[in-house]
Amino acid sequence: MRRTKSEKMAVIPRFIYGTAWKEEKTQILVELALNLGFRAIDTANQRKHYFEAAVGHAIATAIEAQVIRREELFLQSKFTFQRGQDHRLPYDPKSSTGDQVEQSFTSSLEHLQTPYLDSFVLHGPSSGDGLKDADWAAWQRMEDIQAAGRCRWLGISNVTLEQLKALCAGCRVVPLFVQNRCYASKRWDKDVRQFCTDNDILYQGFSLLTANRKILRHPTILEIGKTHGMSISQTIFRFALDAQMIPLTGTSKAEHMAHDLLVHDFKLTEEEMSAIETVCFT
Repeated sequence: MRRTKSEKMAVIPRFIYGTAWKEEKTQILVELALNLGFRAIDTANQRKHYFEAAVGHAIATAIEAQVIRREELFLQSKFTFQRGQDHRLPYDPKSSTGDQVEQSFTSSLEHLQTPYLDSFVLHGPSSGDGLKDADWAAWQRMEDIQAAGRCRWLGISNVTLEQLKALCAGCRVVPLFVQNRCYASKRWDKDVRQFCTDNDILYQGFSLLTANRKILRHPTILEIGKTHGMSISQTIFRFALDAQMIPLTGTSKAEHMAHDLLVHDFKLTEEEMSAIETVCFT
């Protein structure tokens, strides 16, 4: 029986620890995140920005120490086209797009020391303009991987509303996840989020803090945080949760990890939500 969006949200952790740009600190930081309570990890088979094998070592260490069991962990990785990679490719660039997806996925399973992924994400279309043949070839192979039971769900990242609509109209398997950089200046990606809501897609928001540095000290946000006794980052992450996003945090500080997880302890009012959503327009 197909689960509804709300049922899926009930079994998918509502906060994700992102592992980009950690390099030699990746393993220790992922171990720390798991020890502090994160149960969802985002990575990618893109050595340019991620150290996926180190993520796998951290997970294996946590499992061996009985901090977690694999079935308690939501593990997400991505296929990245060559334009987003450096010379350390996880596939043969001379292979077909479908075979590149297969090679990258198999490599991810090896890196992460797991027989399956919970979520396999297309790390952005091959160009910024529409969907090309390569995008369809990649998605079709991802659908095959899911059909074989090797990943539970599919997703797409760094996608425009037009590209997302085209994908949903032409695919066999509609993505369960969209993961986008979330700008306050675009009302926190409101149009894409609305499409996701209308189509039972879960929206993952990243760079909620780093993409919005200029507005984080806006008097409105500071006052809302003060009202709840929460920090700026906690206020933004709570806003994301109340807006039905799954936020990502990539903090490298233990105290920030712990504080971020406390956002489950309060909720914003409708008035506060509206104020934050329109903070760039007031």
